[in-house]
Amino acid sequence: MILNYADIWRPQRRTSAITYDLFLILAGSLLIAMTAQLSFTIGPVPVTGQTFGVLIVGALLGWRRGGTAVLLYLFEGGVLNLPVFAGGTFGFQTFFGPTGGYLISFLPAAMLVGWLAEKGWDRHILSTVMAMIAGNVVIYLFGVPWLRTVLAVSWQDAFSFGLTPFLLGDLFKVMLAALLLPLVWNLMGTRQQPT
Repeated sequence: MILNYADIWRPQRRTSAITYDLFLILAGSLLIAMTAQLSFTIGPVPVTGQTFGVLIVGALLGWRRGGTAVLLYLFEGGVLNLPVFAGGTFGFQTFFGPTGGYLISFLPAAMLVGWLAEKGWDRHILSTVMAMIAGNVVIYLFGVPWLRTVLAVSWQDAFSFGLTPFLLGDLFKVMLAALLLPLVWNLMGTRQQPT
């Protein structure tokens, strides 16, 4: 029984499977880093492809590997000071700035979407839309209150800076994922039952 895309090609031998998992985790963190560079600033929070990267990694790798890929990404930017955050930024201090809540939210968002994908939510357009929306809600639940606290602004301003400018772009990302994920399952001919 296949849980997600990554399990289709997972080797049976333990050492090969561990190597495979480590490769996927590294590749997932790099995909998030690449999508983070698709950014432009409109205020205290940049518009990026980063959330798409986080949610797709969760869906493709499942909640364990997807979550670990996000942790690695956060470690790369926050501890190793690699320029992987939006616009090439880096450093642990980023977690205490206006975008810190969004960064922290990536872990539970990827894990939620990964878990839903393992339950089969990535097999159909409507359920994929719902999974991606759920992931975006998690991101906003962490990001907007953090932004409000750091900037010491009203809720109205927090929504203006950290939510409303992103809704249209997030809708586009959700629709893209909703078209891509089920299409790949159909092309692969792997319509296994979810767990």
